[in-house]
Amino acid sequence: MITRVLTPDDDALLAEERECLSRLQLALARADADAADQDALAQSVRRLDELFLLVVVGEFNSGKSTFINALIGQRVLEEGATPTTRRVHVLVHGPAVAQVSSTASVDTIAAPVEMLREIHIVDTPGTNAIFREHEAITSDFVPRADFVLFVTSADRPFTETERGFLEVIREWGKKIVLVVNKVDILETAADLDSVLAFVRQSASALLGVEPAVFPVSARLALRSKLSGEPAPGAESFGALEQFIATTLDERERLRLKLLNPIGVGLRLTDRHLAAARAELALLQDDVLAIDDIERQLALYREDMGREFRHRLSSVDNILHEFERRGVAFFDDTLRLARVFDLLNKTRLKAEFERDVIQDMPALVERQVLDIVDWMVASDLRQWQGVMTRIESRRLAHADRLTGTVDSRFEYDRARLLDTVGRAAERTLQGYDHARESDAMAESVRMAVAGTALAEVGALGLGAAVTALATTTFADVTGILAAGALAVIGLFVIPVRRSQAKTTMRARIEAMRRQLVESLTAQFDREVARSVSRIQDAVLPYTRFVRAERQRLDEVQSELAAIGNQLGGLQRRIDQRTDC
Repeated sequence: MITRVLTPDDDALLAEERECLSRLQLALARADADAADQDALAQSVRRLDELFLLVVVGEFNSGKSTFINALIGQRVLEEGATPTTRRVHVLVHGPAVAQVSSTASVDTIAAPVEMLREIHIVDTPGTNAIFREHEAITSDFVPRADFVLFVTSADRPFTETERGFLEVIREWGKKIVLVVNKVDILETAADLDSVLAFVRQSASALLGVEPAVFPVSARLALRSKLSGEPAPGAESFGALEQFIATTLDERERLRLKLLNPIGVGLRLTDRHLAAARAELALLQDDVLAIDDIERQLALYREDMGREFRHRLSSVDNILHEFERRGVAFFDDTLRLARVFDLLNKTRLKAEFERDVIQDMPALVERQVLDIVDWMVASDLRQWQGVMTRIESRRLAHADRLTGTVDSRFEYDRARLLDTVGRAAERTLQGYDHARESDAMAESVRMAVAGTALAEVGALGLGAAVTALATTTFADVTGILAAGALAVIGLFVIPVRRSQAKTTMRARIEAMRRQLVESLTAQFDREVARSVSRIQDAVLPYTRFVRAERQRLDEVQSELAAIGNQLGGLQRRIDQRTDC
């Protein structure tokens, strides 16, 4: 409908505006804007192709319906002292007065009025009525307005509720003209001047600019138009009609029509940009919490490794002592004086177990079980630390987004924090120290048994270590071959003793290395498993935070760019002298 007055420059501005608003629609969807905001923008964009929309708002009983009837010169709308307008009425041009369409809250009424060929007039339910849904209907319709006539009553001008509603209109960037109705009830000119001064001063303080203010008596103006005779007090209505006719000419209507979606877009851009920044600020604390958990886990690995090496040294000392006794055993056993004892394999083995092995397996097992208990306790403390960190975030988020746009972000974040916190809580509540220790000890035993003999697998860690030690002795030099020493003779024993000691040292060192490597490998697996369990528990939250940060960064950047472009369009339209 506006294309008939577009210049080539206007056409370029309109095309750029449509493109920018389309980008904003996509950005609002990504920002999880509520349906009402997305619909408000979509409505304002669609109205670029419709007639100019002049919307009349005000408190109930301010005389809005009578004012519109006076403006069009016909009694089309119902009038009364009670809240008669319960739906939005859109007046359009038609051959006769008739209701031409109806939706959930909007009735379209045709009337044979010439001005309606160029302008659609909207009558809205009054604000501050007993029917609160009426005010909601009016508020929802304001973003669609190209121009707002705000009607207040001379007997109660600029009430507190009117101030609040004007703030809403101002936030949408609407052009506003104030109409002070029912001035005929004022007794003196001084009373009228006082009311007008109060309205102008209050409106200027609220809107930041001084709007046009027109005193009228809609009742007298309508009576005059219907009777065809001038009525005292009706002449002031003509000044408002003249203002509308001259101010809202074709070019001005075009300018306001172009500015309307931009004003809506700027308001929504600012609103959701502030929401994105608030969410990012809150999310930053979550990012720091996740980074803190990662640092905790890295330090946990490092501290556990350092402490494990310290604790493992006690096992290493036991094995070094075992090696010392083994070497001493050969010094004492492989002597000429004991040549006949060497032929008794059973006795030799028993002496080795008594003098060399002694309680070494039990000592090793005790040290290993101490390490296991320490690892289980450390794992529990780490879970407690993570749970405390998550719980602090769950408690901290509750009131951080007060006053901002509700969104999926806040809901999902709270839900994930609750889920992770509950998972950690269940882990701690079900943490059975004895069971965890037994399970870890079994894993260590099987790791050690795997380096010894399969048949000792079910006998315990001490049995596995005993098997390793005994096997080391049995395989050391072949001295248990009964006939060997008898053939070798006296001159060979010193040489065999030296060989036995060297081989014994090598075999015990291999056994020690084997045992330490088995314990270390199992320790690394247990620490990795512990860290992995914690990481898996917080993974949904971690993934959400990182994905949301990326999304919000992109939304913030896009909204900021759109806001800058809309602001530039607004300035260019305002600065056009021919528009």
